[in-house]
Order: sequence, then structure tokens, then C-alpha cells
Amino acid sequence: MNALAAIHVANKQLGLDEDTARDLYQRVTGKRSLRQMNDRELQLVVAAQRHAGFKPAEKGLQGPFAKKLQALWIAAWNLGIIRDRHDAAMLSFVKRQTGIEHTRFLLDAEDAAKAVDALKAWMTREAGVDWRQDVATAEWLRTSGAKIALAQWHRLSVAKAVDPKGFRKFVWDHAKPLDQMLEHDWPAVMNTLGDMVRKAIA
Repeated sequence: MNALAAIHVANKQLGLDEDTARDLYQRVTGKRSLRQMNDRELQLVVAAQRHAGFKPAEKGLQGPFAKKLQALWIAAWNLGIIRDRHDAAMLSFVKRQTGIEHTRFLLDAEDAAKAVDALKAWMTREAGVDWRQDVATAEWLRTSGAKIALAQWHRLSVAKAVDPKGFRKFVWDHAKPLDQMLEHDWPAVMNTLGDMVRKAIA
């Protein structure tokens, strides 16, 4: 939100009536009207409101484990085992596993592990993802993305949607040679395979 909108939200959140708000503006910028202020002055008002306790609404997911959980949730969607890929559905799952309302409150590694491990176990049970590291003979197979993509390929093979032996060529066609694949290369492959999996099992 822009500074002007933030100021109005902050006034409401802090319970400031018009005169009290204008007193704040004058104290911070020397001006009683927002219309007379430049961008820098508006930002100074927002800073003063934050100092007084204004907390802007945060958008999206926050917290140290949010990205990992979101990545696993989308992977489960790309494996065809969940129907709703949205963050709200993931947050409901996290709450069921941990009792914690939102990833921004999920600060303890032990609590986060409950949700992470439950998701991984679900992906193993329903889609055959093999998370073990000791069986990965090739370096590229040690990444989570490779493990998920292989499980996707297996699901497609069982559905007779792909040639079981065509995985290496598919990855090369959509990204790069297997032995050059790194973790950040896999999402594009997984997303493409995800479209195919959802069509195959619909």
C-alpha cells in the first residue's frame, strides 16, 4: 500500500480522530494537511505512526519455514495428491499438524518438522517419493526436485502417459542434461510434469 493509504489505515488502527492525527502530522512535518506533503514527508508520518504502534497488515507467507512448506505443498499439488494449491489450504494443513494458525507464528524447528514430515510422508505414501539419500547413486538424484520429478514420471508411466525410459530426454528437452541439474533447475520441470500428472489422473 502507498504511504497515503497506510496513513489512513494507521489512523484507524491507532484510534486517532482527525484533530489528533493532524497534530501528529504537524509535529512530524510542520504541516497539518496530507495534501501539502511530499512523498518524503508522508513517509515520515508513517514512520511516526509505526513508532506509535501501527502494524501494517502483512501479505503472503512469512516465517523461517514458510518457503520450505510452500515448496513442498506445491510439489504435492504437482504430484496430484492435493487439489488446492493455494496458501490458505496449506495453512489449514499446517494448523492441523501443529495447532499453529500461520507460518509467521511457526518459529520452532520441532513444530515445523511436524508439518514438513507429515507432508513428506504423505508424498511418499500417495506418490512414491523416495526421500532417502543413501540410495542416490548419482549426484543429481540427491536434490528434492529430482526425487519429486522422478515420482511424477513414475505416476505418468503407470498411467501410460509417458515412456518409462524417457525421463532423461524429457529433462534435457525442458531444462538441461541430468548431470547438470541443480535444485533451482527442477521447479520448471516439476511444473510441466505437474500439468501432465493432473491431466493424466483427472
